[in-house]
Parts: sequence; structure tokens; C-alpha cells
Amino acid sequence: MEREKLIKLSGLNLGIAAANIITFSPRLVGLGLLGTSALETALGTTFIFLSGAGLIYGNYELLTRPEKETQTNKIRTVEDYIEALNIHRGLKTFEKTVDLLLDQIERLQKKNKTIRDILLKIFSASEMSYKKFDAVIAEVEKIFLMNIGSILNKLDAFDEKDYNFVRKEYKEGAFPEELVKEKFKVYNEYIKFVKAATEDNEQILLKLDKLLLEISGLNSIESGQLEQMAGMIEIDNLIKQAKYYKN
Repeated sequence: MEREKLIKLSGLNLGIAAANIITFSPRLVGLGLLGTSALETALGTTFIFLSGAGLIYGNYELLTRPEKETQTNKIRTVEDYIEALNIHRGLKTFEKTVDLLLDQIERLQKKNKTIRDILLKIFSASEMSYKKFDAVIAEVEKIFLMNIGSILNKLDAFDEKDYNFVRKEYKEGAFPEELVKEKFKVYNEYIKFVKAATEDNEQILLKLDKLLLEISGLNSIESGQLEQMAGMIEIDNLIKQAKYYKN
């Protein structure tokens, strides 16, 4: 059983038990099932019934309810990323950024297809050189989408309603200036992170553009020449850097 679910079960059962102890303890509330009056007896019986119902229903819900998956955990394909970004189009703070990210995904797919199409004019799909290059392109796409996944985590966590509330109340002088500064500092970290990750993806697209320019003028590539291309060296360094930070 998951630790979180176990904690919730323990809290529920201990809470109900504590409520019963407090209610029926002579030194506390002192309610009795066979009280001195009909009203006290009715209240005691009702409390026992409600406690039992809460115990049964609460345990049933916690034990049988399926675990909720986070939105990011469901993401597996490019289409999933696009769908997740579209959900966040309602965030006015990041509206233009979300549009840019969707455009970046479209441009990435187009560039990768063009690169592969050009290489297939030089190599066959079964040749080692093509397979090696194809693996590099796939790794670049993985890094690109990993950046978007990180952005989605920030968008999930960003509370735009609270952000706008603080801005409104600050203008009206409802909060101390120091408190508002601290809250803005936190929200600005979200905004800075999303901006930086979006710029990183634009840099990846630029590296692909350079590589595309380099290979588009070639009719043939000798064995080992791919690895020596300036564009390939830049992309290889990008992959190594991403793996370093991931580890």
C-alpha cells in the first residue's frame, strides 16, 4: 500500500476514534448511549451511526479509489505535450509563451523531418551512418520535449488566481510591502524559469537550422564526416550537457 494512502487511512481512523473518545468520555463531553434523557440517548445513537458510516465510507473510498495520475505523468507522445500545453492556454500570464511553445514543437517536427529526408537522399535507412544520425536527432527531440515537460510542471504549479489577487490587493494597499515583495519574488521565479526554458528550446532549433544548412548542400558524405560537421559537434555537445545536468 502506498505510503500516502496509508497515512490518510491512519488519520481517518484515528480521527474517528478520537472523536468517539471525546464524545463519550465522562470527563469530557460525557454523552451516553443510555443517557439521562431521550434527547441525550438520541444524540449518542446518532453520533455512533454517523461515526460508523464515516468509518465505512471513508475506508472504502481510500481503499478503492484509483490513484490520480498527474498530467505530466500521462505525457508520452508529442501529441500529449501539445494537448497539455493547450490546456494551459487559459493562463493569461503565459498565453504568448504557450503559443510560442506550440509553434516550437511544430518547427521542431518540420526540421527533423527535413533533415531525415535529406539524409535519406544520401544514405539508405539501413546504413549505419543514417541510423547514427537518426539516433542523434531523436535524442535532441527528447531534450527539447524534456524542457517542455519541465515548463508544464511549472505551469501546473503556478496559481494565477492568487498571483492576480496579490497584484490587485497590493495596488489597494491591503498587504504590507515586504510580504508582497516576497510573494512576487516566488511568482517571478516561475516566470523566469518558463522564459529561460523556452529560450533554451529556441537555441536547440537554431542548432538544427545550422545543421540543416550544412547538410543541405551535400550530395554525399564520407564515413566519419558527419561527426566532424560543426552542426553535429554543437548538437553532440548539447546532448552531453543535457545528460550531465540530468545526472
